[in-house]
Order: sequence, then C-alpha cells, then structure tokens
Amino acid sequence: MNYFELFEIPVSLKVDKSILAKKYFELQKKYHPDFFTQADEEGQATALEKSSFINKALKLLQNQDETIKYVLELKGLLAADEKYQLPQDFLMDMMDLNENLSADSATAINNIETDLYEEVKDIIEGYNESTSNDALLKVKAYYFKKKYVQRILERLDG
Repeated sequence: MNYFELFEIPVSLKVDKSILAKKYFELQKKYHPDFFTQADEEGQATALEKSSFINKALKLLQNQDETIKYVLELKGLLAADEKYQLPQDFLMDMMDLNENLSADSATAINNIETDLYEEVKDIIEGYNESTSNDALLKVKAYYFKKKYVQRILERLDG
C-alpha cells in the first residue's frame, strides 16, 4: 500500500494539506496505539507499526519536494540514490552563482527557484494519472535542479 492509498487520496504532486490533515486524524483515531492498550501484544505491535507508517506518510506528503520524489519513484522514473546528470548550462550558471556568493545571493537563489518552478508549475498543479512520462521527466529535472539550488542556499546560510 502506498501513502496515497493509505490516506485514500489521489496520487498528486501537490497534496491538499487540509484533506491530508483530515485523513490523518481519521487514521490516527482508528490506529493510534493508545486505543490498543487492552489488545494483546500482537495487536499492540500492529497498531504501533500502522501508526508509525501513518506518521511517516504524513511527514512525506506534507513536503512537496519529498512528494514529487515519491511520485517519481512510484512511476518508476526515479531510482533510489540516482545520480542525475544536470544540464551543462545549468551547472555553469550555478558555478557562476557559487563563485559570487554574497549576502545578496539569497534573493537571486530564491528567484532561480521561482523560475524553475514556473517551468513545471502547470504539470505539478495539474498532475493526474494521465500525465505523460515526458511531463514527469520535466518535473524530475526540476526536482534535481531545485535540490542543487537548495544546497547552495544551505551553504550561504551555514
């Protein structure tokens, strides 16, 4: 069972947080270990395992980047620990940015993130089961570019 099936929501690259919260509380009412204190050891262990799975699913689905990664993995378009080859022109731009990091760079980096998102916004927000693999490969490129940009931002903050 994947996380979307668990929460009984459609597979999406951008999960509706209010629906997610509602489903989370429904699932916790049903599976929270506190409701299984009178159950046998096996029942308690099952409830604890299910509750842990629900919490892990919630954490992932609340994070859009992790949700994108998860959907790409579900679709077989992203392998665990994949070494994605970013385009040379992007890498050159990032090298220039890296070499000229300053206090003003955060704004430039945020603008880059916004521009990257704009390229795939319609795909992410309009995703459904019939979205083509070509479109999802654009989202995959966005995912890896954004990760790269985030690392630069973390260096700046650190």
